[in-house]
Amino acid sequence: MIEAKNVIKKFGDHLVLDNVSVKFEKGKNNLIIGQSGSGKTVLMKCLVGLYEVDGGKIYFDGRNFSKMSMEEMKHIRQELGMLFQGGALFDSMTVEENVVFPLSMFTNQSLEEKRERANFCLSRVNIINANKLYPSEISGGMKKRVAIARAISLNPRYLFCDEPNSGLDPMTANLIDNLISEITHEYNITTVINTHDMNSVIEIGDNIVFINKGKVWWEGNSSTIMTTDNPELNDFVFATQLTRKLRK
Repeated sequence: MIEAKNVIKKFGDHLVLDNVSVKFEKGKNNLIIGQSGSGKTVLMKCLVGLYEVDGGKIYFDGRNFSKMSMEEMKHIRQELGMLFQGGALFDSMTVEENVVFPLSMFTNQSLEEKRERANFCLSRVNIINANKLYPSEISGGMKKRVAIARAISLNPRYLFCDEPNSGLDPMTANLIDNLISEITHEYNITTVINTHDMNSVIEIGDNIVFINKGKVWWEGNSSTIMTTDNPELNDFVFATQLTRKLRK
């Protein structure tokens, strides 16, 4: 479980996160939603240590991440998997080399062991016979799946996904949602997903946190979000669905 307690984050005089407290549960798809500028991306960056909080605490299974030394943080980061927006694969590396990369950084495994692990992860995301291809030679959906394989290569306890469906068609986006959800439940990972995609919210939202004006405005799940009487959340859901329809 990941827990943020009374987290405050400022940039100069601008208060971005205002006393945010929230829990992200193990073995569940925990979604952060909100308008652009609401603070949801800043919250995720605070959770992974890219931003230092100005107040409050962040815990990883009871360990106070916000008070750790750089060496202690390194151990936590080895337990994190990251799926970046767009996939963020290395263009100069093959599919296999991309998945092997974190194993080379954080383990002492032999090349044979790293390749075996990479092949297992690639097969888990249904990537077969593409090891020697480069990112420019595969589709956007395949790139996301390779990025997921890389993110789970170190057997992470925590998986962070930043807009995993960005730039994908609805069918491929649904496949990525299902894959992330399957991996989360199968390996009992604490997964945190930052998304604008209401289809993701409805399909895989075990726990949903709506951030508005730097505060936790609403918490619930995919069953309760469509029946809430929270006006700000309803406005967000309606605007998001309308935008999606106009783009089709």
